[in-house]
Amino acid sequence: MRMAGQKTSRTIMLHLVAWLLALIWLVPFLGVFMASIRPLSEISRGWWKFATFTPTFKNYVGAWNHPAAPISRGMMNSLKVAIPGTIFPVLAASVAAYGFARFSFRGRDFLFIVIVALMTLPQQMIAVPLFRIINKLGAVDSYVGLMVVHSAWGIPWILYFMRNYFSALPVEVEEAAKVDGASDWRIFLQIVMPMALPAVASSSVLQFMWVWSDFFLALILIYSPTKLLATQRVPLLRGVYHVDWGILAAGSIIVMTVPIIVFVLMQRYYIRGMVGWVSK
Repeated sequence: MRMAGQKTSRTIMLHLVAWLLALIWLVPFLGVFMASIRPLSEISRGWWKFATFTPTFKNYVGAWNHPAAPISRGMMNSLKVAIPGTIFPVLAASVAAYGFARFSFRGRDFLFIVIVALMTLPQQMIAVPLFRIINKLGAVDSYVGLMVVHSAWGIPWILYFMRNYFSALPVEVEEAAKVDGASDWRIFLQIVMPMALPAVASSSVLQFMWVWSDFFLALILIYSPTKLLATQRVPLLRGVYHVDWGILAAGSIIVMTVPIIVFVLMQRYYIRGMVGWVSK
């Protein structure tokens, strides 16, 4: 009974700590949200004060249809980069990861270590050579160039993630398919990939969120006013001589809603994929 009581107390404490940490993380978001739905006069002395509370969606309409940097146009531009910048690296890395997990070839381990080491390379370190390469290819100020960069940046970590998941899958199913005469491609497409859908969903969610939230790479590769992505347009909502904090907060909320929606819709598969490769 004492051990059961201690276990219950420990569980309660863990839940309290988890809720406390979640609340701490939510406080900044609540401040931004209140700034987006309340006039500046109400939050100038603290958004947590509710002596007067007059919520309005005027700031959201202003950010969505902003005359200088409409978020609506930026959202469409970001989707043009985020969707292919997610699909292509996930597909390419999945094929390569299956090769690393199931086939033996000279230099496999060394090549895998090199690929994993690329994950530690900061973007800021290669900004100048990256711009020169993309410029020589004629892809600066192009969604294709930015999508290629995001794909190249995402392939190493997706390959590492998918390789670990493939290694945890039972080999017996694939061996049985080979006995029946199935080719490696057929085994990969019809057997392995369906079993790895949780991992594919997890890597897709993470890659989409990172591409969508990117600001640095977009800043050095995209500069035409009509092509600016959503994250590039948010700072432009400030204005030149006056900062409208309500519109700026509303624009930030709009931009962050897309990855939140994607995560909520894919949450079940995301969690299964994240924990699936740690146990057989």
